Amino acid sequence: MVRLEPESIELFLQAVRQRGFKTIGPRVRENAIVYDEIQTVADLPVGWTDDQEKAHYRLKRRSDGAFFGYNVGPQSWKQFLFPQSLKLFGARRNNGSFEVVAEEGSDAPQKLAFVGVRPCELHAIAIQDKVFLGGAYHDANYKTRRENVLIVAVNCSQVGKTCFCTSFGTGPTATSGFDIVLTEILTNEDHFFLADSASDRGKEILADLPSKPATEEEILRSRNASDSAAHSSQRLLETRGLKDLLYASSESPHWETIGHRCLSCANCTMVCPTCFCSSVEDVTDLAGTTAERRRTWDSCFTAGFSYIHGGSIRATTKSRYRQWLTHKLGSWEDQFGSSGCVGCGRCITWCPVGIDITEEVQAFREKQTHLHPSS
Repeated sequence: MVRLEPESIELFLQAVRQRGFKTIGPRVRENAIVYDEIQTVADLPVGWTDDQEKAHYRLKRRSDGAFFGYNVGPQSWKQFLFPQSLKLFGARRNNGSFEVVAEEGSDAPQKLAFVGVRPCELHAIAIQDKVFLGGAYHDANYKTRRENVLIVAVNCSQVGKTCFCTSFGTGPTATSGFDIVLTEILTNEDHFFLADSASDRGKEILADLPSKPATEEEILRSRNASDSAAHSSQRLLETRGLKDLLYASSESPHWETIGHRCLSCANCTMVCPTCFCSSVEDVTDLAGTTAERRRTWDSCFTAGFSYIHGGSIRATTKSRYRQWLTHKLGSWEDQFGSSGCVGCGRCITWCPVGIDITEEVQAFREKQTHLHPSS
């Protein structure tokens, strides 16, 4: 582990870009911290933080110059690995037949460096790796994008009001899934970063930067910052027996209560870093000479997602919310061997009516305890 001074972060970005990577990181845009291309430290949200609660997100100025003094915004890294809209293939009419048009332009994978990936987001990427690469059939586009990504994680020294990563053990400290991990230490007297690498290319990049070995005292400060963040977590989702709880609650009247509040807007699935529902559409030009097939994000909250001949399988908002929550926290485990939630809290922040899944799970627990006191 080495110590980097704040001015070394600029050199770090340069070193990454010199290796052919396009650097993607946090920046302020339209009153939110989003992930987009960054070229210099000036692009980072230096001195900004976010205030989050149910159905509430606001940026505000910090009293210091922290580079990564925020939590998570409305976007996740899945937009770069599993794009919102992806051209699967194109075709062009040619002398009574057709020819397949190769992938090109913005749909073609690039070498990307993700800068500022939070620990919960590392786990989300690992979950999507299982979805797209873990089975008998691999998503070739996802595989190519994933192989061309350099991941620079940042440990959390603060926990947002809607975060519950500690419930799933997905934060606030990064333990795997990164090439380089940074910890920002900021006090009235000092401002520096501790950096560690977990891959050969990560070590190579750090070796190019002016640094010095971290002292035991600095390493201890790093651990204390993460421990303090973990202890300050305000939300909890009890995971004990969660899958069985949701299965046993499939006919609970509480789903109707949630359904009356839910707007089926799909915000929770759009901001979720692990949701992967999609649909496929074919489009032709007016002349009928070219066509393309595209995969686009979809949501289990849309009526058309479960449509088959005769109508939608899940025609009510109640049934759609039940499908989402039961899959996310229950049947995902049967399907992929882990929960589909990493506790990032985005679905709570960005639900326009403030539905909080930690509260809803607790409500189901209380109702099950009332029905079966011995449990």
